[in-house]
Amino acid sequence: MDALKQTKFDDKNLIPAIVQDFKTGDILMFAWMNQESLALTIEKQQAVYYSRSRKKLWFKGEQSGHTQLIKEIFTDCDNDVILLRVDQVGGIACHTGRKSCFFQQLDKNNWKTVANVLKNPKDIYE
Repeated sequence: MDALKQTKFDDKNLIPAIVQDFKTGDILMFAWMNQESLALTIEKQQAVYYSRSRKKLWFKGEQSGHTQLIKEIFTDCDNDVILLRVDQVGGIACHTGRKSCFFQQLDKNNWKTVANVLKNPKDIYE
C-alpha cells in the first residue's frame, strides 16, 4: 500500500492520530497508530489504534460499541501525523462517557470541566 510507505512513523513505529467528528468538526480524541493499525483502518474503514500501555491493537468501540466509521483520512505536510474524520457511533468518543476526550479547559491556572458526561462509564463498560 503506497500510503503506508509514504507515512512517516517514529522510531517506535508509531504515528499520532487526531480524530475529528466529520459532521461538526469537533476534535474527539488523540491516539497512536502503528503501521498495522493504520492499514486495518484503511482496509476496514473503521478506526483501529495501537495501545501503548497494553502493547496491542485497539479496535475503537470493541467494548463500548462506540466505533468510529472512517469518512476521510488526511496526513499533515510532513506525513507524520494522521487526521481521521469519522462518524462517531453513539456520539461518545471518550472512555469517561463524554463526546470528546477534550473536555477540560484551562481557566486561569486550573483545568475546568466544560462538558457533561453523556453516559456513565460503568454503564458503558459492564
